[in-house]
Amino acid sequence: MLDDPPILKVSKPDRRPTEKQIMAFVGAITSHVADCMDGRGAMHHSIKPLHLNSAIFCGPALTCFAYPADNLAVMGALHLSKPGDVIVCANDAYETTAVVGDLVCGMMKNKGVKGFVTDGMVRDQEGILPWSLPVFCRGVIPNSPAKTGPGSVGLPVQLGGVTVETGDMVIGDVDGVVIVPFSQIDGVIRKLESLKDAEAKFEEKIKSGLAEPDYIEELMSSIKTQYVK
Repeated sequence: MLDDPPILKVSKPDRRPTEKQIMAFVGAITSHVADCMDGRGAMHHSIKPLHLNSAIFCGPALTCFAYPADNLAVMGALHLSKPGDVIVCANDAYETTAVVGDLVCGMMKNKGVKGFVTDGMVRDQEGILPWSLPVFCRGVIPNSPAKTGPGSVGLPVQLGGVTVETGDMVIGDVDGVVIVPFSQIDGVIRKLESLKDAEAKFEEKIKSGLAEPDYIEELMSSIKTQYVK
């Protein structure tokens, strides 16, 4: 007789950005972070903030995979979470059952979790709002999940077209969610400051009347542009 397989596979987190690295992303705009990675790193636009007035967050990812219509893995991630973590839950983009509701979100808030991101659904959106926990999801549906598994915690997951590993930085705002791989954190931090300065200077030029960038005028008057009748 075969032994029953485990219902939850767990890889305990063994890497985490330093507090200094985490703080470098506080207040960062998702579009700036994406620009520091060649314009990439954002999850699909279907993963959007549940409440626009509670959408800004950043923190290290704690990943989980919850089987469709189940959230046992989320509870496992909640158990292992540390203050400041962002729980990132892959749910196979399942749209028929919520993966969390207001009570689970309330417990996340009490544990110090900074945000919850899933490619699945949630419920109790009016109940989630008072917790001021940034929640990003595919949508809202009243159906409730089971807690029987299977699932995983701490292993790499894919959602919204992006692979996420525990320890990656997760940044969210009203525009969406961007993932910075752990190995790229320092490089992105170095680029962020100069990019913000360049953006600010360009914005001032626009406020002063700039109508088009210099490079387009040069291109339009060069041999690289062909005018046809």
